[in-house]
Amino acid sequence: MKVGIPKGLMYCKYHPFIVTFFSELGAEIIVSEDTNKNILDAGVKYCVDDACLPVKIFHGHIDSIKDKCDILVIPRIMQLWKNEYICPKFCGLPEMVINSFDRLPVTITEPIYATSKKKLYCWAKTSGKFLRKNNHEIKRAFVNALNAQKDHKTGIDDSGYEINITLTGHPYNIYDSFLNMNLINKINKLGMGIKTAEFTEEDILYQEAENLYKRPFWTFVREIYGFALNAAKEKKADGIIYVSSFNCGTDSVIIELIKNSLPDFPFLILKIDEHTGEAGINTRIEAFRDMLERRLFNESHISTLG
Repeated sequence: MKVGIPKGLMYCKYHPFIVTFFSELGAEIIVSEDTNKNILDAGVKYCVDDACLPVKIFHGHIDSIKDKCDILVIPRIMQLWKNEYICPKFCGLPEMVINSFDRLPVTITEPIYATSKKKLYCWAKTSGKFLRKNNHEIKRAFVNALNAQKDHKTGIDDSGYEINITLTGHPYNIYDSFLNMNLINKINKLGMGIKTAEFTEEDILYQEAENLYKRPFWTFVREIYGFALNAAKEKKADGIIYVSSFNCGTDSVIIELIKNSLPDFPFLILKIDEHTGEAGINTRIEAFRDMLERRLFNESHISTLG
């Protein structure tokens, strides 16, 4: 049996778990190729106009594999941590996809609650039944999938650069090189090191968010805000680059929270959609780099005089 897994949204972080789980159940895994122009064009064609760019790209990945598999996995991620939820578009993602295409194979759309192994196993147990597997086979596949995810490391922590920036935003905006126009390579080529949130402990992200008037309802708000604030306070970076999707509701909240908490810290927002031009992105990054260089020179000069 062929199981299709689209390489969009949170695939960049959690693919070891999903791929291993279905592989262990004996399925042939059909993964869509890396995001490209054809996938983007298909996503724009099939998805609703007011969706954010990553959701449109996810539709493009669905289109590229829907006719190659017997079962299609559409992750309905609800919770990763207790008392907070993922973006609303994740909660309704299966309905968006199913209603955007005339014909799809059997779809696995069970909600994913990853706040505990027990709750996550509920998804695994239901999903495994689609492949007609018994409880023993599903449990074994689940344990192996958890181990594969545990061994998987993501994130960037460069060293050896005179200028270092915090690169933040939703992970699928950071790690999809087509979507962000090879942003990581552009930053490194300009002589700037990159640090991402994966190297900051979850407890620290929670602590930073506790100073807000109200605890964030959305996981991405807490994590991105906490990471940006901690990086600035602990002087882990000279500036922040935020990769934001046009039409993203949670991004609009996070950006304002960071601005209010760090009014004097260098903060560049790169807002992207299907119409964003690469030349404009290049110009803004180069200007940001020049500003950071002048700022560091001035601070060093003042320190020497003092």
